[in-house]
Amino acid sequence: MSTPWHDTRLLNSVANGLFAAALGALLCSSLWWLSQRPMFTIQQIRVDAAAGHTLRYLHEPVLRAVVGDRVGGNFFVIDLQEVRAAFEAVPWVRRATVRRVWPDSLHVTLEEHRAFAIWNREALMNTHGESFAANLDEAEEERALPHFSGPVGTEKLVMERWLELIDALKPLGLSPADLELSPREAWTARLSDGSRLLLGRDQGVSVRERLALWAEVYPKVAGRLNQRVQTIDLRYPNGFALRPVAFGGDAIREPQAAGGSRRP
Repeated sequence: MSTPWHDTRLLNSVANGLFAAALGALLCSSLWWLSQRPMFTIQQIRVDAAAGHTLRYLHEPVLRAVVGDRVGGNFFVIDLQEVRAAFEAVPWVRRATVRRVWPDSLHVTLEEHRAFAIWNREALMNTHGESFAANLDEAEEERALPHFSGPVGTEKLVMERWLELIDALKPLGLSPADLELSPREAWTARLSDGSRLLLGRDQGVSVRERLALWAEVYPKVAGRLNQRVQTIDLRYPNGFALRPVAFGGDAIREPQAAGGSRRP
């Protein structure tokens, strides 16, 4: 009966395994040593706009000042997710993509927020219906933005209603200026002519249906008015009410009903 020490095949297998382990350890230590060389320390960060976008509010000195301290390490060990998070924490950055460039650089692609409206008086809403924090004055440098307001998490819902309003008001030569969704889910809009549009809640007859009915009938009613309308109340199930501004700026107490007389 032979012992393991006399088994040539087994001894060769053990020797080969030990050699492979030693070679792997040497290779790993060599790679670690190589990765620590100064030539692989991140020296340059290139920043570009994402395809189809331009950077209007993001400037390289600002980005370096905000992100510089959070970007460290070398080509091999730098945490790309951490770098991405650092860039996305900068105001006006919606999305960042980061990749390594051999041997000592990073390439960062940024998508900038596009301001669509002021949200709840202190934040902004972008064209994707997302709220974000940035300088409101910068956002309104070229044009005044509409004001949206609503409970947290309703940004996209408010934007969708806004787009519905634009389509509904276009045949009347009007456009919305501001839009509010109350905590009780009631809608109120201010129009370009200064009047208020009370839309109510999506119960029974939907807001969209009430808008369509009003847009169809309103031109005939408005033609008979000799006063500017202060409030348009669409909260009726089968009609609407108008509250014109009286001579001298005093509002009439009781609204004039059209298409229905039951109070909402």
